[in-house]
Amino acid sequence: MTTAERDRVHIAQIEEYLTTLSNWGRWGEDDRLGTLNLITPEVRRRAAANVRSGTAISLARNLDPLRPDPLHSGVTNVQRDSKVGEVRHLLGKEARWDAVGEEITLSPHGGNAHLDGLGHYYWDGLFYNGFPASASNNTIGSAHLSVSHATEGIITRGVLLDIAGLRGVPYLERGHAVHVDELLEAERRQGVQVRSGDVLLIHTGNAAALETLGPVYRTANPGPLDGVQAGLDISCLPFLHDRDVAAMGADGTHDVQPAQVDDFDFARPIHAVSLVAMGLWLMDNLDLTALARACEAEKRWEFLFTALPWRFVGATSSPLNPVAVL
Repeated sequence: MTTAERDRVHIAQIEEYLTTLSNWGRWGEDDRLGTLNLITPEVRRRAAANVRSGTAISLARNLDPLRPDPLHSGVTNVQRDSKVGEVRHLLGKEARWDAVGEEITLSPHGGNAHLDGLGHYYWDGLFYNGFPASASNNTIGSAHLSVSHATEGIITRGVLLDIAGLRGVPYLERGHAVHVDELLEAERRQGVQVRSGDVLLIHTGNAAALETLGPVYRTANPGPLDGVQAGLDISCLPFLHDRDVAAMGADGTHDVQPAQVDDFDFARPIHAVSLVAMGLWLMDNLDLTALARACEAEKRWEFLFTALPWRFVGATSSPLNPVAVL
């Protein structure tokens, strides 16, 4: 098969998935939560039963103005302006007590752990559930699909599928596309099965590779999409839909880079189909290294997953410190 023929097959499949994997209207015409609807009280209750050792593991890195882009995303802004002497500064008074305040400027979409809300991606002018992109603007932000709708947080059973561990390596080869057969093989190896309402975490070792060896680029003057990293093949999309995954996280940006097709319209199929068609919330650039080691040590890859997005009206993303409790 020639490259052009392969691209046509991939593009046709992606366009089909935008329709066949759609959850539009599944939870009502005005639904703003998408797959977070799958995290029911019963799902949360069962998830709590996965706490055994009580070990808590953060899945994020520090937000550090001195190291604002730890995974070399090329999209970052982490600034802190500390206000030492807040009482003196604001009230003009000298007192034995004082305080420190700050102003923080942050670009959540980038190399730090963050949540992609459903207002992040649109396709042909429409967001998830058919909300028009034209209604959102720079003043109000996301008109219909703000991360502030996730008021109950993301508290459910988490499942880690360790694809790097499946291959016996600390990180997959850069540019490796993880196929659905690998997800199924990881389930069998680990003795766990992804089910409705779960958060699915996929460990490729991207973060470990970037932090240990640095970035690899496919161009001499790289842009944000020119980093070479492992990610999901489009064959994984029906798996996510059929298993009713509530949210998905990865130690990269989910989509394999470079893209599997040359047509730039289809450079981010995992993001586009997940966020727009399925209403599936994504967590990019998590730190899954410590969790993968702990799961391997305990021979248990399910746990209580907790993440509380900020209630920022109009925002399409939230910085995140997810915590897995084993």
